[in-house]
Amino acid sequence: MTQAAPLPAHPLTVAAVQATPVPGDLAGNAASAARLVGRAGGARVVVLPELYLPAYHPPTLAADPAGTDLAADGDGRVEDPRLDPLRTAARDGGTTVVVGAAVRHPDGRRTISALVVDPTGAVRAAYDKQQLWSGERELFDAGRRGATVVVDGWRLGLGICYDGCFPEHGRAAADDQAHGYLCPSGYLAGSAHRRDLYYAARALDNTMYVVFANAVDGADPWRFNGGAAVYDPEGRPLARGADTGEDVLAATLDPAALAATRAAHTMLADRLPDQGLPRTTLLA
Repeated sequence: MTQAAPLPAHPLTVAAVQATPVPGDLAGNAASAARLVGRAGGARVVVLPELYLPAYHPPTLAADPAGTDLAADGDGRVEDPRLDPLRTAARDGGTTVVVGAAVRHPDGRRTISALVVDPTGAVRAAYDKQQLWSGERELFDAGRRGATVVVDGWRLGLGICYDGCFPEHGRAAADDQAHGYLCPSGYLAGSAHRRDLYYAARALDNTMYVVFANAVDGADPWRFNGGAAVYDPEGRPLARGADTGEDVLAATLDPAALAATRAAHTMLADRLPDQGLPRTTLLA
């Protein structure tokens, strides 16, 4: 049984971004990320797509790891002057920014990570993607643990793209008392059905808000389909982007709506500790 965290005291405005980074141009993409944060209209949390800083472009990530990676120290801190515009945007806006990056750790691991830029401008590799998809396994190492970021009393679990396809990942965030789930992602054109189903389901499964950011446009075969969204705790979109074109989708997370949903849909409280176990097999 999951014990619910205290509800946040105040609403939280968040923004999900869909945008098209330039492969390999980490400095330029950091500057465009800063511009997009500025478009978010005072949102306290802004989520940008998976691998946004180097761009989700495997040929470039394979050919130029030195140019596309960011180095993290043993505590996950990232110091790189290419991120200065993004640090400034976070400080100026009083914003927590979650943005995708390729990170090199002191032990040599290379991960698909969610950087968190806090309102002081400090940058930390907060979460490393645990569920690697397809060819990602040839370039990256899997993350070892989940992570939760706290903003204004809101507990927000972190996931990256394919993580959100696993109900257990969202549930682990809920088990850590998350009120929401932030998912930088990179869904390719042709995947709109799954894109729109997975993250709405994670919201309803766990009666928590979901903020889904996605890359958009680009050139085949690495063309992405947008649809960035913020889902309420019943899986309804509060904001959703089109399948093409840059956009910043803002919505407000409401603690009263969260409380009402959890009072009406009590899956977290009702869940059995060994759901579905033991099992009986019937032969017909």
